[in-house]
Amino acid sequence: MAYTDLSYLKEITGGESSIVKEMVEMFLDQIEEFKVNMTSFLNDKKYIDLGKEAHKAKSSVLIVGMEELGKNLKKLQLLTEQNTEIETYPDYVKMFIEQCDAATVELNEELKKLQ
Repeated sequence: MAYTDLSYLKEITGGESSIVKEMVEMFLDQIEEFKVNMTSFLNDKKYIDLGKEAHKAKSSVLIVGMEELGKNLKKLQLLTEQNTEIETYPDYVKMFIEQCDAATVELNEELKKLQ
């Protein structure tokens, strides 16, 4: 199952492989920070910060075509703003980490092709 779809990124960059490569590398750098921060905010019960981090992460995952994950991050953001369904937050964070880990493998393979 593919987690990423670089067609949007290729479209907005005019297929310029050096720009696509740069954007993918930026995503890979950012994602580690998002995973650490979201886990930390969840563990510390800093739900407003968790929602803000989900909002920031959403933009990044959408760039690499992770539409479904983007929708889930938006839902997590809205839930944290309303301070509702708190018991579901760990599931959202777990899903985010698992899908980003799988996407990292895919994107590293794509980077090899862009060399």
